[in-house]
Amino acid sequence: MTCRVAIVGRPNVGKSTLFNRLVGRRLAIVDETPRVTRDRREGRAKLGDLRFEVLDTPGLEEAAPESLEARMRAQTERALENADVALFLIDARAGITPLDEHFARWLRKGGPPVVALANKCEGRGGSDGVLEAYSLGLGDAIPISAAHGEGMAELYEALAPFVKLAGMEADEGAGATPEEEAGDAVADVEGTVTRPLQLAIVGRPNVGKSTLVNKLLGEERMLTGPEPGMTRESIAIDWRYGARPVRLVDTAGLRRRARVAAKLEKLSVEDTLRAIRLAEVVVLVVDATQLLEKQDLAIAKMVLDEGRALVIALNKWDIVEHGGKALAKFRDRLATSLPRARGAPHVCISALTGRRLDQLMEGVFSVYEVWNRRVPTARLNHWLDEATRRHPPPVAAGRRLRLRYMTQVKARPPTFVLFASRPAGLPESYLRYLANGLRVSFDLPGVPIRLHVRKGKNPYAKNKGKNPYAKKR
Repeated sequence: MTCRVAIVGRPNVGKSTLFNRLVGRRLAIVDETPRVTRDRREGRAKLGDLRFEVLDTPGLEEAAPESLEARMRAQTERALENADVALFLIDARAGITPLDEHFARWLRKGGPPVVALANKCEGRGGSDGVLEAYSLGLGDAIPISAAHGEGMAELYEALAPFVKLAGMEADEGAGATPEEEAGDAVADVEGTVTRPLQLAIVGRPNVGKSTLVNKLLGEERMLTGPEPGMTRESIAIDWRYGARPVRLVDTAGLRRRARVAAKLEKLSVEDTLRAIRLAEVVVLVVDATQLLEKQDLAIAKMVLDEGRALVIALNKWDIVEHGGKALAKFRDRLATSLPRARGAPHVCISALTGRRLDQLMEGVFSVYEVWNRRVPTARLNHWLDEATRRHPPPVAAGRRLRLRYMTQVKARPPTFVLFASRPAGLPESYLRYLANGLRVSFDLPGVPIRLHVRKGKNPYAKNKGKNPYAKKR
């Protein structure tokens, strides 16, 4: 059992900055704008020799039920329910506010033990705030500076008892019955995949990405609502689908680049692009009532350019009229506007009702296997001979181009190298012909194919200009 530490406090006191400090990476978006964090984020923290799970939470606010702020507070409450200790942050430079006092009283009523932290204490600017923090009734407040890393030794001393206690409880409960051990062994044998599949959910704003994630997880893990642009950060969640471990990443919606002007939205877009680059399979969620818009195609192209496997989820299918016509129109639009995505798995789903989500995950694992596929060199060159016989390479500068041989140099995605007599003379249209042939002949739908052309080595280059029959002296 790992100790779980929740960071709580009112908006804009430095919770995400402290989270990044503890995990050692810039995972959470940090900005002066209040209420940047809307979903709770988990990370593996390291402080000296302490190892624990840390949870970044939305800011605590008093708000009317059903409002966005109230739903954000519910996210914080869920984090506290599963936490072993809470770090309550205040802004030492701003001093104690009525909101700090209100939530300090709320934390004292129940829940996990609380450690008070007075943030932004670099220099002497926050000394008055540290003294005021005694009035919260949470004991001595530890002065820290999350931005500059000050006060981490004192924070270590405060967290050490909780982390070590959680470790002792884990050791005491480590024993398992022979039946449980046998079950684990079977799971290890059957579940050959031990590393989690990196799965990112992307799409335009308000197409149902967070609703899909919640339905897959079976809990209200992500904040949802009618407001567009609800998710601002990429939130990674460790999950298991049957015996398969999956690292599921919900991302912020991607609008057209021309419409992205605010600094915070630019940070959100960068976070989403980073999630795509780190993913292995990407599920593009499309609003089925609007089918493929220009931005949907731009996102799909971006995914393929990054070399990721693509699955398309047509969400809100439960409210689509004339489904057969709509599906035919979607396929025609995809084949015409983005031929590279031809054959990509596409599933008509309803994230709200959970319709066909099992079929969606089957498509994810299927395209993941294709993304990892390797083709033997002998089969490749036999296919290359037939392909060039059906459609010979063009003539360049009065001479026929010769394609010597082909080999696959890597998977993830499938990457091939073609050796030719004059690579510069091979037109792009012929390379597309070969790539499409590879996709069809070796059953590689839904994954990008990378085809590089190189010049083969001339075995007589060293002896160029020399008489091969001349005697050596």
